Amino acid sequence: MSLPRILLAFAAAASLTTSLAGCGVVAFPVRTTSAAVKIVPVAGDVVAYPLDKTADAID
Repeated sequence: MSLPRILLAFAAAASLTTSLAGCGVVAFPVRTTSAAVKIVPVAGDVVAYPLDKTADAID
């Protein structure tokens, strides 16, 4: 492979990795809210369940 092809392949892989890593950044506030809600006795797990599913869907 020539150098321009290697650089193009590296740029494509880097942009793909960067775009996939952004999902975790978007899901982070939902996950932290879910973790904070889970502290509440009895109702915490019930309220956190939809938040966990939402964060999973974002990822």
